[in-house]
Amino acid sequence: MSTPLFRLVCVPAALNGAPAGWAGDMLRQGEVAVLVDEGGVDAIDAVARALDVTAVSVVRSEPTPAEQEGTVMAHADTLALVWIAPTFSDAARQWAEKRAPMTLLVEVDGPLPEDERRRIERFVSILSGQAA
Repeated sequence: MSTPLFRLVCVPAALNGAPAGWAGDMLRQGEVAVLVDEGGVDAIDAVARALDVTAVSVVRSEPTPAEQEGTVMAHADTLALVWIAPTFSDAARQWAEKRAPMTLLVEVDGPLPEDERRRIERFVSILSGQAA
């Protein structure tokens, strides 16, 4: 795969319930990294299968929410970012607003609702248009 257009970071549960093929189709131009949740390895395996890939990156766990956000921010590096989480701190929101690459914060606790999947689709479409 060539350099990805964006990174997506989420817990595996965020991708549960998406229509068959949605994750693989939508995210093929990106790089997915999951945060470990209560689903453990089985949930990570399900993400890999939904994406039709043999491996999925895992973002290391941190002892505090603030440190976890910092690790996700570092992982984003210089790429655009789709970050799905139950909540974001003010520091994360300010970071997302100030950084040069486009950043989409999606506040969802559990599977992505249809309206949020469409929002991500629009974001990825904009990124694809800029890369063309």
